[in-house]
Amino acid sequence: MWESSASNVLGSVLTASEVLPRFSAESMFTQWSLAPLPLVITVWAGGLYLIGVGTLRRRGDHWPVGRTIAFVGVGLGSFYLATSSGLATYDTALLSVHMVQHMILSMMVPLALALGAPVTLALRTLPPRPRRWLLAVLHSRVAKVLSFPPLTFALYIVSPWALYFSGWYRASLESVWIHEMMHVHLVLVGALFFWPLMGIDPVPGRVGYPFRVLLTVLTLPFHAFLGVTIMGQSTLIGGDWYPSLHNGPMGAWLPDPYVDQELAGGILWASGDLIGLSFFGVLFAQWVRSSMQEAKREDRRLDLMEARAARAGRAEPPTTKAERSAEDDATRAGDSGRVGSGS
Repeated sequence: MWESSASNVLGSVLTASEVLPRFSAESMFTQWSLAPLPLVITVWAGGLYLIGVGTLRRRGDHWPVGRTIAFVGVGLGSFYLATSSGLATYDTALLSVHMVQHMILSMMVPLALALGAPVTLALRTLPPRPRRWLLAVLHSRVAKVLSFPPLTFALYIVSPWALYFSGWYRASLESVWIHEMMHVHLVLVGALFFWPLMGIDPVPGRVGYPFRVLLTVLTLPFHAFLGVTIMGQSTLIGGDWYPSLHNGPMGAWLPDPYVDQELAGGILWASGDLIGLSFFGVLFAQWVRSSMQEAKREDRRLDLMEARAARAGRAEPPTTKAERSAEDDATRAGDSGRVGSGS
């Protein structure tokens, strides 16, 4: 029964894939699809963010342009590109294309969304009641557990292993709904890991910069190890899915599944290290800027203390000066008496 069901699914995919030309860099921009879920998420999230920015500007408050570019342009733009462009059209035909999509959704999109600081924007623009609801969520036990750094690190590391070495990936190839949920899952797990590390939004789970740097560095060998493991696999990820596609009209241009899987592992290894090092650079720059700001605040505090001490010294009450004069006279008289007795 299972084989018959799988054959029906493959048959429908092959029929739908007859119009797909040979994959190339140009295909990423010419083979677009209007997927409803990514479109709704992109328009909804981007619209709310821009409304918040507009609200701040109307009342004369400043909001960095870079944050808007990071959230709307890079974050949501990359999400829509990965889920609706040629990457989404070919992601069930080529594992290497899926791997590019995977890295964009799990690393680039969460990092850019976190740099956009949407929670801070919401806290500054929401009406009082929704703002209290958001604060209640941020301070809830569930939020604290889900943002616990060791847990988010474990989820971020274990998720790709569970995806590619269980039946989950094959199920995502056979079901459009599971496929879309996989995309959302990659973004959510990446967001849980990256958001507290960025330290811009007031979310639970934030730790000191040394620990943030440590967690970032620890992700690099795990991506490399997973990539090397996929490259050296003697069995195909997805089972007979990719070999079965060679029996259809795309068989004339599809690469050997083992060669494509080796390429996918290399993409995971290289892009994971590249994006991880980029994040490390952003984190290190934040650390340096935070240290400089802390030094400036300390200098201002010391200057303020010195200024207050100087003002206090110049503004002594007259009675205090009189008392000091009397004490000086008494001291001089005492000294004269001691000198006279000694002679």
